[in-house]
Amino acid sequence: MTEDQLEQEALGWLGELGYQHLYGPDIAHDGDNPERESYRDVVLAMRLRAAVARLNPAVPLAAREEAVRQVLELGVPVQLSANRLFHRLLVSGVPVQYQKDGETRGDFVRLIDWADVKANEWLAINQFSIQGPKHTRRPDIILFVNGLPLVLVELKNPADVNADLVKAFDQIQTYKEQIPDLFQYNEILIISDGSEARMGSLSADIERFARWRTIDGVNLDPLGQFSELETLMRGVLAPEMLLDYLRYFVLFEDDGRLVKKIAGYHQFHAVRAAINQVVDASRPGGSHKGGVVWHTQGSGKSITMTCFAARVMQASQMENPTIVVITDRNDLDGQLFGVFSLSQDLLREQPVQVATRGDLREKLSNRPSGGIVFATIQKFMPGEDEDSFPVLSTRSNIVVIADEAHRTQYGFNAELKVDTLKVAEGQARYQVGYAQHLRDALPNA
Repeated sequence: MTEDQLEQEALGWLGELGYQHLYGPDIAHDGDNPERESYRDVVLAMRLRAAVARLNPAVPLAAREEAVRQVLELGVPVQLSANRLFHRLLVSGVPVQYQKDGETRGDFVRLIDWADVKANEWLAINQFSIQGPKHTRRPDIILFVNGLPLVLVELKNPADVNADLVKAFDQIQTYKEQIPDLFQYNEILIISDGSEARMGSLSADIERFARWRTIDGVNLDPLGQFSELETLMRGVLAPEMLLDYLRYFVLFEDDGRLVKKIAGYHQFHAVRAAINQVVDASRPGGSHKGGVVWHTQGSGKSITMTCFAARVMQASQMENPTIVVITDRNDLDGQLFGVFSLSQDLLREQPVQVATRGDLREKLSNRPSGGIVFATIQKFMPGEDEDSFPVLSTRSNIVVIADEAHRTQYGFNAELKVDTLKVAEGQARYQVGYAQHLRDALPNA
């Protein structure tokens, strides 16, 4: 199979998923059906304007034009920082102001309809030439949603033993330097040599480019071990899946060095399954049991928890829930709190950390809604003058995430605790585990 044949096969799969195929030279400014003013244009501005008008009919034309201008002119010189700004506009909408009924109103112009897949326009364009400051380059396939170039696919010749994934990755690094404007809008990078395929973020090194091994979230490698590209495309790029992925599974962390991270298949499907379970469990008559997600060491537990929290916070059925994140060590509490704090773009909420037992009660008692609260399980210990932990909230839309539930947290049933040195004094007592104290504090969580 040649590189061109692989490209055509990939375009065929994308067509089956619902993408319309266009040939890059046809829509160039000098093509048969021009949609670009020059090869420097990386956004299909006419299609973007049409989508903005279609998705925001109540917003005046001038405000819609201002939104398009903000997208086309991000005004941030650093590539990854511009990408972060664009992602924020993509997910949350473009902030605009306009006059209505004699008042200045603030609004957000939507670039994508997250609820209705078919309200968006899905294009797969091959051989889309782009002119940079000094070079003109032509990526293999770019996926456009509403005129925005969100996914880049770089393919290498399967018949050439020297044209492997590393070469495809290196090609993308060259593109980033020579046609940088394209990458301000990129969400996912995909590389493949026909048999292998990997996906990664704009800031990822090649070790962070990962396989996507499932289509339905249940079966691994359903098409066989040599069909990685087709599995990835059908598993991630199907429009409904891609919308969910872009909205909740892309995050930026900035601790002095900005990094973009995207979820793996195990994180994506774990969160999707957990959300359904949590929504059902929180309903009247529900079990109040969300479930367990297993992770091996180094598999990205923190990203899973962050994406899950973001998804829960924005689930309409949960009605602005409160997230309580429980660990059993101060260092783990601080570490996870740091990860969440760096991901405010995704969470849209500044998490808070509980300092003392009294602080825990203050932060959770009678909280009406919202918030992400971090605490160690030990802070749920009753006071010396209390037989059980007092109720802090009876709300059912509180979601508790326990990180590494160890034996210290077990025990809903009271057990007789005997101090052998004080048996003669009759000081044996019944004691329950921290899990019971937590449930006493939040009985409907």
